[in-house]
Amino acid sequence: MFPSRAAAAAAAAAPALGRLNHVGIATPSIDRSVARYRDLLGATVVREPFDLPSQGVRVCFIDLANSQIELVEPLGPDSPVARYLERHPGGGQHHVCFEVPDILAARDHLVAGGATVLMGGEPRIGAHGVPTIFVHPRDMGGVLIELMAEPGH
Repeated sequence: MFPSRAAAAAAAAAPALGRLNHVGIATPSIDRSVARYRDLLGATVVREPFDLPSQGVRVCFIDLANSQIELVEPLGPDSPVARYLERHPGGGQHHVCFEVPDILAARDHLVAGGATVLMGGEPRIGAHGVPTIFVHPRDMGGVLIELMAEPGH
């Protein structure tokens, strides 16, 4: 099925969606998850875990040839990831993150299109040290989408 002219025009006006940066995996234990990715899947480059208190999580990146896995462990019971783990105790795919050249233009386009940008729509500094936003899963086919400013721009 081909998109309508209106849909094609809206897509042309949309900010460019960049590369897949990472897939976020919620886990009750970064240490156990790192062992799984290393021992079962042969992951060789595992970054040092660090806390991201502004988002209530501890994070660890596993580098891949063309992207990263972001292991996300809650720092406490009020973390959004803790609530996710209540529904999925063993962990699971939490979000998918794409780079965008202009985080504010991306946010404004999403809001204009009726999507819900979480946390009041205000970008926060994420684990890569650049502004990020999250789009509600109900607006994205059930998938939590993180958009991050392209690193280095």
